[in-house]
Amino acid sequence: MVRHIDFAVVKGVLVASPGFVKDKLMEYILSTERPEFKPLQEQKSSFVLCHSSSGHKHADTEVLSDQNMTSRLADTKAAGEVRALTDFYTMLNNEPARAFYGPAQCLAANENEAIDVLLVTDTLFRSTDIAERRKYVRLVENVRGYGGTVHIFSSLHGSGEKLGLLSGVAALLRFPMPELEDLTLDDSDSDSDDNNK
Repeated sequence: MVRHIDFAVVKGVLVASPGFVKDKLMEYILSTERPEFKPLQEQKSSFVLCHSSSGHKHADTEVLSDQNMTSRLADTKAAGEVRALTDFYTMLNNEPARAFYGPAQCLAANENEAIDVLLVTDTLFRSTDIAERRKYVRLVENVRGYGGTVHIFSSLHGSGEKLGLLSGVAALLRFPMPELEDLTLDDSDSDSDDNNK
């Protein structure tokens, strides 16, 4: 763990588990005399112990959605991503004309500078298709250029996986645009074909 975590950058380490596994782990780390654990012992204030219903990957979203954890980790990137995705789902339920997902809808909203918050997965930036990668880099730069907020989700995190199921890109709009509901994936493909000519 010491080789993979730079405590100068990391604000906190969540240790979550059902039962007492987390407590036993921290007890072991803090009580052992092994020299490789010395940096961990010096950073014991960075560790946050919390309960989760399972030890699987999806539990991180559960832990970060907990009100107690949200307040303790308010300024971390992962908590911000979970909060942004929750806001997106809330907006999608309450005001569907202001929350859209999919490339066609997000690109059309960007043309009108309507995106207030853009949610995009990192897999779109690692695409082997250079044209697709450029399209999303341009989208992110445009949204930041007119004052929008951009959240780039890790595909290794539970919230990034959920966003990936929604095509990997979603947006909360500044104003309603019900006309975007009629756009399909085919419209996006034909737009990108026109741009490549």
